[in-house]
Amino acid sequence: MNPFTWCWTAWLLIWLAAAFRNKRTARRENLTSWALHMLPLAIAAALLAADWTPWPFLQQEVLPYQAAFYWIGLALTFGGLAFTVWARFRLGTNWSGSVQVKAEHVLVRSGPYRWVRHPIYTGLLAAFLGTAIAMDQWLGLLAFVIVLPGLIYKLRLEEHWMIETFGDAYLDYRKHSKALIPGIL
Repeated sequence: MNPFTWCWTAWLLIWLAAAFRNKRTARRENLTSWALHMLPLAIAAALLAADWTPWPFLQQEVLPYQAAFYWIGLALTFGGLAFTVWARFRLGTNWSGSVQVKAEHVLVRSGPYRWVRHPIYTGLLAAFLGTAIAMDQWLGLLAFVIVLPGLIYKLRLEEHWMIETFGDAYLDYRKHSKALIPGIL
């Protein structure tokens, strides 16, 4: 098993195992909304995992191959997935795969949440970008481009719901942290 397959598989197993102990849901997004962020994620994951494509030009190199691309990509992938796991465990029973407000929801501002409000998305974007860099194919970049709007949609919906749920406390949190990239975005 190559290191990328190992990273993504280990991450998926951790993610699935951690998904069973969460608080009761008080509010949940509808199925259409859920599909707007999950479908791009699933398509992007399938593109990265595919050994073939009906469009061979997507498997062409983006840049002339450099061994450094592989190692930079692996570091980004591993680091991004590790960041998501840290954030996921920091959220504890507040976590959900869809946009939700939990019963007795708590605003988490510690761990990776002290630097960014959506560290799971930050980590996923880093992991998708890292895998794309290591692949050095247009297919990888396409996967990253596909996943980006889905996560931005989900981020905006979560921001709206968190403001409704936590009011001034969340607005204060927004003043002191960035959405995705510490100090930048």
